[in-house]
Amino acid sequence: MDDEDLISRIHELVEEEHRLEHSAEGHGLSSDDAARLRELEVQLDQCWDLMRQRRARRSAGLDPQDAHARDATVVERYEQ
Repeated sequence: MDDEDLISRIHELVEEEHRLEHSAEGHGLSSDDAARLRELEVQLDQCWDLMRQRRARRSAGLDPQDAHARDATVVERYEQ
């Protein structure tokens, strides 16, 4: 996956996240929608982590293609 593919994926996930949030206005999320929203948040965290890895590798003169998506249990432990 190159940067453009990754950015495209991030945009897709954000659009779905916004659709879910918008559909819940006034009545809240169903349990299925809340679970899906959480999945989207995790996937977005993974995508942003991969983008940061790619940029760091590129800045260090390394091949960004060697960056790999990390497991959700790893990226969800990061502190903001």
